[in-house]
Amino acid sequence: MNDHYTTDHFLSVLEAHKGILYKIAGSYSKSKEERKDLVQEMVYQLWKSFDQYDDQYKYSTWIYRIALNVAISFYRKDIRRQAINFEVDETLLELPDSVVETDTDPKIIALKFFISQLSEMDKALMLLYLEEKTHKEIAHIIGLSESNVGTKIGRIKALLRDKFSNIKTL
Repeated sequence: MNDHYTTDHFLSVLEAHKGILYKIAGSYSKSKEERKDLVQEMVYQLWKSFDQYDDQYKYSTWIYRIALNVAISFYRKDIRRQAINFEVDETLLELPDSVVETDTDPKIIALKFFISQLSEMDKALMLLYLEEKTHKEIAHIIGLSESNVGTKIGRIKALLRDKFSNIKTL
């Protein structure tokens, strides 16, 4: 396959699914600069594994799997950032206004706060659950069994219900 075609194809896939990267970065990073660094690392890892993409799965599933693994390990390891061998349009790394927190519903704000306090794995599970992924898709992305996904999501939902019940008024 021609390198130019591969690069163009990769960039078109990335453009079509960049919202996934923004959601994950928004969930795992607190500052704009951290989000930008995390998105850049996710793009780099996606590029490195692009030739290993299995077309048995949707691009979104493949992107979630890699991006979540990067997000989970991003702050655990002191990794050295490497430059990407092609130029990425800077607008891809800029979070659109729609990603910026504009929620005013106290319940949504509380839910996001409670989710932000979860472990990396639980946060990933809830992000995918809220994206309405099936247990099978989540299992493939995260690397757990379907039954384990169901059990963990059930426990997280119970924990979140408990946290909500402890709030006086919303």
